[in-house]
Amino acid sequence: MASLSRSRRSQVTNYWPGFVDALSSLLLVIIFLLSLFMLTQFFLGQEIQGKDTAMSRLNSQIAELTDLLQLERTSNSDLTGNLAALQATLGATTAERDKLQSQVAGIGAGGDGKDAQIAGLSADLAKEQDLSAEAAAQVALLNQQLSALRLQIGALEEALNASESKATESKTQVADLGRRLNVALAQRVQDLSQYRSDFFGRLRRILEGRADVQVVGDRFVFQSEVLFGAGEAAIATEGQATLEQLAGAIKQLQGEIPADINWVLRIDGHTDKRPINTPEFPSNWELSAARAIAVTKYLVAQGVSAQHLVAAGFGDSRPIDTGDTEEAFAKNRRIEFKLTDG
Repeated sequence: MASLSRSRRSQVTNYWPGFVDALSSLLLVIIFLLSLFMLTQFFLGQEIQGKDTAMSRLNSQIAELTDLLQLERTSNSDLTGNLAALQATLGATTAERDKLQSQVAGIGAGGDGKDAQIAGLSADLAKEQDLSAEAAAQVALLNQQLSALRLQIGALEEALNASESKATESKTQVADLGRRLNVALAQRVQDLSQYRSDFFGRLRRILEGRADVQVVGDRFVFQSEVLFGAGEAAIATEGQATLEQLAGAIKQLQGEIPADINWVLRIDGHTDKRPINTPEFPSNWELSAARAIAVTKYLVAQGVSAQHLVAAGFGDSRPIDTGDTEEAFAKNRRIEFKLTDG
């Protein structure tokens, strides 16, 4: 009976590891999408800021044109008033001339005794005629100035309308640019997520069954003992075979990702919190950085493009286990590989 009970328990499928793996992958995608969203908003903000500067410049030009148009309209009103006054003066002068001509005609009919008076009136009439000619010349000049002013006002109105149309067009272009940028970035996020999923799948198959390699969030974590001896930054012989397999997967990835998608594989070195102080490595920072650089150089020597690799040393600043046990120290001594956007 006890044997039958043990047999049934052994047949129960443990779904928990698969659930944890799926949940980790989902969390990876969410974190990456949030990062890409923040990056998208940053670049979009920069682009919109540049367009806002152009819009401010256009608005200033429109304001200047509006002020100039108002000034020209004021001058137009003044010239129109002067023209009306001169026309009234011309009319009055003409009436006075007609009156003098009538008086001269009446005096001529009265006899020779009025010669002196006729001469005086004739002189007054000539003076009035001169004034009328001068007023007419001024009226003609004002008419020319008024015509020229109307042409200037028309040109200013056309320039103002063109500036307003350009401003509207610029706003439309900004909105369209933002929409197209969001679509393009979303597509790049989707593409890189697909390649990351394929890359992680290959690494899982390559490293299947190894307890010293784990997936933590969006990273592959190698315990330092897999690649290095204690307190050393030279890759051990056993670790070289593992890195050769990893290099093969990376080279396959870089041959598949299109050139217009920016990506890097970041190699992070970490140590435990116990301090190191040797002539070669005065602190944990130097040791973690040296290990990350050693892995990077080895991958480049295996044919991986250097432009897609980044080495970083974090010392003991980012532990994944805060305990003081040997098990916690071993977890924190690690090399992490993270595929991210460039």
